[in-house]
Amino acid sequence: MTNWVKCALAGAVLTVAVAFGTAFAEESAGERWSAERAEAWAKKNPWWCGVNYIPANAINYTEMWDKTGFSPEVIRKEFELLTGLGMNCVRFVMQYKVYEDDPEWFLNTLDRFLALCEAAKVRAMPIFFDDCAFGVNTDPTIGRQPEPLPGWYAWAWSPSPGHTMVVDEREHVKLEKYVKAVMSRFRDDPRIFLWDLYNEPTNSRLGQRSFPLLRKVFKWAREVNPSQPITSGIFNGDKALNAILLENSDVVTFHCYANADATAARIKEMLAYGRPVICTEWMNRTRNSTVKDCLKLFADANVGCVAWGLVNGKTQTHLPWGHRPEKLPYNGVWQHDFYHGDFTPYDQTEIDLIRSFTGRKGAL
Repeated sequence: MTNWVKCALAGAVLTVAVAFGTAFAEESAGERWSAERAEAWAKKNPWWCGVNYIPANAINYTEMWDKTGFSPEVIRKEFELLTGLGMNCVRFVMQYKVYEDDPEWFLNTLDRFLALCEAAKVRAMPIFFDDCAFGVNTDPTIGRQPEPLPGWYAWAWSPSPGHTMVVDEREHVKLEKYVKAVMSRFRDDPRIFLWDLYNEPTNSRLGQRSFPLLRKVFKWAREVNPSQPITSGIFNGDKALNAILLENSDVVTFHCYANADATAARIKEMLAYGRPVICTEWMNRTRNSTVKDCLKLFADANVGCVAWGLVNGKTQTHLPWGHRPEKLPYNGVWQHDFYHGDFTPYDQTEIDLIRSFTGRKGAL
């Protein structure tokens, strides 16, 4: 066979391969990942163990991202604690209102945050929307945020984008632009391992008024078609809501602030869906969701786990849900968080146990 023929045949094979690959990419674009693709993704990644992160000097996620509050040096120092724990991921809410005020600032600030993640050897799970509200305000505003009200759990927590925009579908075109701008810029960024599109939709009395935005954000994400999987987590027993979440998520995620028996049952239930599973919120000492009782369950089942809180600060999440100033002083166990503001551990035995599991599982 002449060299010319060999080259021609090689070129033909290459053309067919490229065409086949392109056709496959087009066929899969915009669709939920198959279970096989999701499992292949999981096998390439470690056992995820980390925290839901907000800096101790931020009272809400608006302050975390805002021009008046973003604090890279604080984040860097707190991330050293994650490195010391052997943890490998952080989950956090982005704030639409900060993006709306200055899109370029927000995108560049997110990039700076991801650089801090990379330096600490942790990977990121960004959240676009969040319905949770623990204080009197349900619509965020940019700029200087309120100071904590002593004794009030998450006094000035700020949903994203805020309940008014969630229910007003005329505003959703703005949210589409936000989702696609952020996801398009970071759609192939290895510092992000999973996109969590919507934290606890319907929470804080919004109910099914969150459904239109929830369905749309899955659609928008599929149109961008990121290389990372997408999800939104199960957090209650709402069958209609959970059907939307399970039908659209590449990776099954859930929240569980319960004791060991209930956590074990929940893990079994989630694994039955035949996809990789991550518990994206857990650890509530007041409800016996503890490192001592539950961490081994996640590790043994190879189910990722993302506890709530790292350094106790302005959010006052050491207090139980619903705690109010008139109940002070609070002398009970901390609900969330692993460290005091001076970086001393709340419970050294928890720290040691976490390190033993992250080391054993090779979480780094």
